[in-house]
Amino acid sequence: MRRSDLGEFEELVLLAVAAMAPKAYSVLIAEELEKETGYPVSTGAVHAALQRLEQKGYLSSYLGEATQERGGRRKRLFTITTFGGKTLNEVRMLRNNLWDRIEPDTLAKIGLHFS
Repeated sequence: MRRSDLGEFEELVLLAVAAMAPKAYSVLIAEELEKETGYPVSTGAVHAALQRLEQKGYLSSYLGEATQERGGRRKRLFTITTFGGKTLNEVRMLRNNLWDRIEPDTLAKIGLHFS
């Protein structure tokens, strides 16, 4: 497996884009991450992460149609690329492999219980 250059927040943003496709845009992603994490997430931080992810080739974007709710402005919508999907899969496999190596008694000692 190649080493991923994804930070934790970038990984969450990339996962959110994959889960929300084809309607993923910065404000909606920030709201979704706030809901899922229980922590405030700024739209600016999401926007910066989206730009980095697009520059790295994990995402692509396009301008959606203008809407009245945005005063006639268009949203930049994001979709995950094949490369982004492959990278997420590699990260998931790595995490799952490490989780699977933890002995059940170790999990119990540290207060983790999985079925």
